[in-house]
Amino acid sequence: MKLLHYNMYNKLKYAFATCLVLTSVFANAQVTLQSPYSKFGVGNVKGSILPQFRAMGGISTGVYRAGAFNNINMQNPATYAGFNRNTAVLDIGMSGGFTELKTGAQTENSFNAALSHVAMGFNLTPKSGISFGIMPYSDLGYDFKNTVQIGTNASNTKTVDYKYVGEGGLTKAYIGYGRQFGDHFRIGANVEYLFGNLSDSRSTEYVNEPGSLNTRIQDKNSIGGVAFSYGAQYDIRLDNKTNLNFGYSGSSSSKINSKTSKIVTYYLKDAQGNENAPIDSLLADENATTKMKLPLVHNFGFTITRTNKWMIGGDYRMGKWSELSIGNVNQGLQDTWGASFGGQFTPDITAINGYFKRVDYRLGFAYDKTYIQMNNQDIKQMSVTAGLGLPLSSLSRGTFYKMNVSAELGKRGTTNNGLLQEKFINLHLGFTLNDGSWFHRFKFD
Repeated sequence: MKLLHYNMYNKLKYAFATCLVLTSVFANAQVTLQSPYSKFGVGNVKGSILPQFRAMGGISTGVYRAGAFNNINMQNPATYAGFNRNTAVLDIGMSGGFTELKTGAQTENSFNAALSHVAMGFNLTPKSGISFGIMPYSDLGYDFKNTVQIGTNASNTKTVDYKYVGEGGLTKAYIGYGRQFGDHFRIGANVEYLFGNLSDSRSTEYVNEPGSLNTRIQDKNSIGGVAFSYGAQYDIRLDNKTNLNFGYSGSSSSKINSKTSKIVTYYLKDAQGNENAPIDSLLADENATTKMKLPLVHNFGFTITRTNKWMIGGDYRMGKWSELSIGNVNQGLQDTWGASFGGQFTPDITAINGYFKRVDYRLGFAYDKTYIQMNNQDIKQMSVTAGLGLPLSSLSRGTFYKMNVSAELGKRGTTNNGLLQEKFINLHLGFTLNDGSWFHRFKFD
């Protein structure tokens, strides 16, 4: 008698356990970001885009297959329907960034790095598949001050520092399903769980006034709840090797559970400027239960693909961030829009001699009007991107590896009209594993 045994179940248990451990890592990670612009809304929104797509300017909505390898495109869950049969795909990566903050006469530099994503996907049937994973949703981190003079004349004028400090961020865990109908049309959806903490404080301190009473207001927001995203794609075959693909993806205007607390602290500083223990603290609305309303977001994209050779495409995105509210308080943000263009080229994917002929070469460009407006001026962001998809040696039959590296060089904001400009270099590294042994069938007599 022959017994058929599949080892997929045990490997799935390990994969889920790994995601649970990494959930704790994401939740307890220390944010070292230094961006005053993260003060607005929920911080700097990261986007559900892996390094192989970031290298092409972030195009993803219309991308079905980025090459011969399986790739996880959680930006459009309709693509889960295209996972190769009997092959699991695992993608894990990290990111880091150098930032230069510049005002009229001051410049400050910072660096931060963190685990960026862990995701897995595999097919369920020849025309359907699932994916699950975890990644950052937003980062919050800033520390700056504004010094002003208050008073009516020279005798009573005092110098006051208004200090602003924020830290935290949100993490997204998701599970999604995609299915193909007929030969050309696919749809999919993700169920997402957003969680994390956002902390902001505002301090008023009198400079060189040891006896003056200083005040600090701290707002803490603990967030955890379910959101949804969805997508669809339709492809048209132009010839035997060339396809035109159209895509749409979006996220719903979900309401996420939130618990807020406000603490007001009174304190003194000594003659050396050191802060003394608080004189008094007033706690208001501890763990008040409320809702955070997320915006409705739309993404449209297209690609033209020559099988295993090249791909070019573009994305257009828009978000109703003016509707973001926390605790029924509108955050005063602007609606956003942006566009990306990019592509990749592989000289000869079947080349036996000449490693660099099998490398994916990627370029792109992105432009966005962010949801921030200061001094009646929209804050805009633009970047150029580049990257490589580097095939790695396989350790076993039916297993393929690729290392994806990408870099973004860009800027956000301007120094005009007394504003702040950020220049950044973001680096992303990801490892993609396509493993057919997950579904290998063993036979025992």
